[in-house]
Amino acid sequence: MTNEATFAMGCFWHPDDFFSKIKGVQKTTVGYTGGHVPDPNYNQVCGGSTGHAEAVRIEFDPDQISYEELVKLFFKEHNPTTVNRQGPDVGEQYRSIIFYHDEKQRAIAERVKQKFDDSGAYPNPIVTQIVKAPEFYEAEEYHQKYFEKIGRS
Repeated sequence: MTNEATFAMGCFWHPDDFFSKIKGVQKTTVGYTGGHVPDPNYNQVCGGSTGHAEAVRIEFDPDQISYEELVKLFFKEHNPTTVNRQGPDVGEQYRSIIFYHDEKQRAIAERVKQKFDDSGAYPNPIVTQIVKAPEFYEAEEYHQKYFEKIGRS
């Protein structure tokens, strides 16, 4: 049996590649979520008018990796202190968000976020949003496993 986790942490190509290599992760899919336009495409999302974030949906085996471990990896693998930005990528589609699928995930995400914030691991406060997972729209095929397709994986 697999569980699901959904994270937005900048351009979705990197988290797709990163999480796909974690033991216990069964599948990753990139897409768009958190906006107000049904079934958006890449150009619409990048245009900034849909409200969506680029995200990765992760199917994982909880017997091999816990949701808490995935959340910790999420916080370690990007800068959760910048609003609407990751590195050179700027725009609301690049915001930092944990999309929880149930109340247990919400509680874990809140607790881990607070621990990271309290730890002083980052010089600025964490701005990651934690919101209920809305509809997830798969991105176009050319975005799926993008780094593998271009030989960067």
